[in-house]
Amino acid sequence: MEQFKIQVADSSGYGHIFNIRALSEEKFQIYNDHHERMATIEIDHEDDNYCRQSLDCRIDLPLLDAIKECILMHDELVIGHA
Repeated sequence: MEQFKIQVADSSGYGHIFNIRALSEEKFQIYNDHHERMATIEIDHEDDNYCRQSLDCRIDLPLLDAIKECILMHDELVIGHA
């Protein structure tokens, strides 16, 4: 199970750090810096613009989209160096 950290800015430019835990190639859990689970997302690698979020997601959509983009970039870097 792979884990990594990302930093993203919200719409007001305030930075947030999240811990990401990969559950599979498509499914990721998102934790805040207090180790509280904020969401689980599933990314459709056939259509990178689409992602499914958990019903208990506590992250607004613009920030969640930025997190998804960081996860995709991380995956590209890992695959590119494999």
